Amino acid sequence: MATNTAGTVARQLPFQAINFLRKSISEADEGTTVTVGILPAGATIIGPISGIQLNVAFNGTSPIADIGVSGTAERFASDLALGTIAFVPLDVTNALRTLAADTTILCAVSATGNDSTAGTGEVIICYIPDIDG
Repeated sequence: MATNTAGTVARQLPFQAINFLRKSISEADEGTTVTVGILPAGATIIGPISGIQLNVAFNGTSPIADIGVSGTAERFASDLALGTIAFVPLDVTNALRTLAADTTILCAVSATGNDSTAGTGEVIICYIPDIDG
């Protein structure tokens, strides 16, 4: 039934389960900010299982990534090293991870010197939506 009320564009399963956002990044994204996705209001990010899974190491000079929101680029992760194949979890432990409103998650990829010519990974943000109401 139409309600004439705009719905949210955030992703959320209708039952109690861990939800996630996943976005590919590569060396082509260095110097840019990639939109990972939108989390729904009330979602709680699960830090230890959120981060970047590197499948091919970035080979530039000190390649890094920040994960955050508009206005606070390093809210959840600051200078995650992209130079080794590994899972690199979020590292900002004092970040408020329960979101008051629908929130767009961003990932900024950069290098301090020479840009990478190789490198791929997946930004993974795991969260639990607030559906217990």
